[in-house]
Amino acid sequence: MRLVLLGAPGSGKGTQATRLKDHLGVPHISTGDLLRAEVAAGTALGVQAKEVMARGELVSDAILLGMLEDRFSRPDTAQGFILDGYPRNLAQADALDALLERIGQPVDRAVQLDVPTEVLVDRLAGRASLEGRADDTPEAVRHRLKVYEDATAPVVDHFEGQGKLVALDGVGEVDEVLARILSAIGADRA
Repeated sequence: MRLVLLGAPGSGKGTQATRLKDHLGVPHISTGDLLRAEVAAGTALGVQAKEVMARGELVSDAILLGMLEDRFSRPDTAQGFILDGYPRNLAQADALDALLERIGQPVDRAVQLDVPTEVLVDRLAGRASLEGRADDTPEAVRHRLKVYEDATAPVVDHFEGQGKLVALDGVGEVDEVLARILSAIGADRA
């Protein structure tokens, strides 16, 4: 099973990806984790990314896509993967589709975790206070969520147009949300 998890910051993508990884027996690929690992390992792409980040810039789509291509070439992805944090915009979605088509591993499903804005604000503000981040005011969180929504709405439409999108209620106990996802992707019958 090749899944893309979509949802705003605080929607539970990372939590669910970890649970899905254990249930489905496929790796969870987080672009943030991948980027940090490549930089720490000093790979060619990691060195490029580190230089970009040192200048305070965002890592290019080309660098991220190169890291993903390398990751997808590893044997543990042969039976599938759970992709979390990518694609974040339509250009990335198109590039991901082209890469996965070229390597013969197209996305099976994109799961959108829908969570109301006020719930997300509460979750993120709570997480920020636990992490001691004073800059995550409710207003700042709402602004980030609006920016996310504007950028990712075309990605949701992209997967919906392909008939691969499953939108689910992302509110509830972790096990409840996991059960919804497994049912929607047909993995509850395993």
